[in-house]
Amino acid sequence: MEYGITFPRVGVADQPSPWKYLTNFAREAEHMGCAYGVTGDRLEAGMDPFSVLTAIADASGRMRLATSVAVLPPRGILVAAKLYASLDVLTGGRVIAGVGTGSMFRDYEVVGMDHHDMWPRFEEGVRAMRAYLTPGAQPFQGRFYNTTGVNLEPTPVQRPSLPIWIGSWGSDAGLRRVARLGDGWLASAYNTMPDEFAAALAKLRDELKIFGKDPASFPNALATMFMYITEDNAATERVLAGTLAALLIRPVEQLRERLLVGSPEVCAEKLAAYKAAGVQRVFIGPIMDEIKQLRIFMRKVMPLVDP
Repeated sequence: MEYGITFPRVGVADQPSPWKYLTNFAREAEHMGCAYGVTGDRLEAGMDPFSVLTAIADASGRMRLATSVAVLPPRGILVAAKLYASLDVLTGGRVIAGVGTGSMFRDYEVVGMDHHDMWPRFEEGVRAMRAYLTPGAQPFQGRFYNTTGVNLEPTPVQRPSLPIWIGSWGSDAGLRRVARLGDGWLASAYNTMPDEFAAALAKLRDELKIFGKDPASFPNALATMFMYITEDNAATERVLAGTLAALLIRPVEQLRERLLVGSPEVCAEKLAAYKAAGVQRVFIGPIMDEIKQLRIFMRKVMPLVDP
């Protein structure tokens, strides 16, 4: 199993030196063996994800950098494609475009977009963005987007294009969308269990065959894996009930069984179950004391999962 680190966006602006905070974090993460660096997206809240990934581009070394996930339709397809292509150039071809509709209708309201159209807009948006990002591709013409006559520059370093991974919680419709449009699947840790992931992965593999894609080479990742490792039971309960339940709007017991909150042994047991279910990579997200928590994870949890 591979591991990635989720770089925070909220609270970064409050750091004495936001740039140093992000670059130091990225260097530590790369030094400790993280293979991926990811960050999420909200139009109103927190740092812009493309700005965060640009800030860590050099310090992240060899890590692949991904959005997980960028809220695609409200951002504008051409603008998003331009940002991904530019970041791919700056990183020497290390970018993954992790995209989704987002789960907050507010992201659509603030740009005057009707959220009732978000799914057809998203599907067309992915196809249009791929056309923008693939030199020599046929233009895409749809109900919402038309790439005819647009020659995006710069083009990505990766050929034929940079990979587009689709976010889905695992519904039948979502998995069909991943298979039809995506180069990879981004699942959500707080919205699934190992047995549910395994069942969804089996469905996805069947769908991939229908669309002529090789299930064995199709990547997946488990994102939004929030983490706080501690031997203190009281601290565990404070994090679950006082922080994560309010943030994610999920029952405490549901989060307790899904996320990496608790002792190293408990966290390792959860990760091992996800690994056995077919998860290939996990994007962990320390909710506080980020570098300290990452060190604990690498030293005390990872060896129990991958001895």
